[in-house]
Amino acid sequence: MPALGASTDFETLLALADGVMLTGSPSNVHASLYGQEVLDLSLPQDAARDATTLPFIRAALKRGIPLLAICRGFQEVNVALGGTLHQAVHNVAGMADHRERKDQSLEQQYAASHRVRLEPGGQLARILGGASDIMVNSLHGQGIAQLAPSLVAEARADDGLVEAYRVANASSFALAVQWHPEWRLAENPDSVRLFKAFGEACHNYKNQR
Repeated sequence: MPALGASTDFETLLALADGVMLTGSPSNVHASLYGQEVLDLSLPQDAARDATTLPFIRAALKRGIPLLAICRGFQEVNVALGGTLHQAVHNVAGMADHRERKDQSLEQQYAASHRVRLEPGGQLARILGGASDIMVNSLHGQGIAQLAPSLVAEARADDGLVEAYRVANASSFALAVQWHPEWRLAENPDSVRLFKAFGEACHNYKNQR
């Protein structure tokens, strides 16, 4: 979806949708949207996307449209629902550096780089066939500080950083991951299962409208 701004007729757009996927981006959610000042002004911002996606997220969840959020999208949902972010995870005591190396090839940047532990019995663990942990890629400088009240952690990195969550009271599929499952999707069985679950939720929503 293009960044259209706060004046967008979200209800008209959502009336056409069977599902919503929020993608990653080089830009960050503006810190003012979760009560902070921007710490590094050299990092890219995208005010038009912020003005579009945050109200769009709330409207989509209200309608019960299936939602899958990835990377920046993962951070957007948390902020839209009242959570906060670490602006530089690598500067937080006890946290690892989750950023990619810019001097590496895309193949290296998007390769699996660390483990996430799945919540036993959680939605993501069920989708992934009862797995207790998986390996994921990591290309983010920011991350969850305070999880929004309506969100439930589904996976964490070994340093404790939330890497996946679900919307607790959502009437349909509403799951977000910090990593990029879309990278070489067909080659990763975990990613295939995740997108299959999202696709099935979209199909069911369409049939029940």
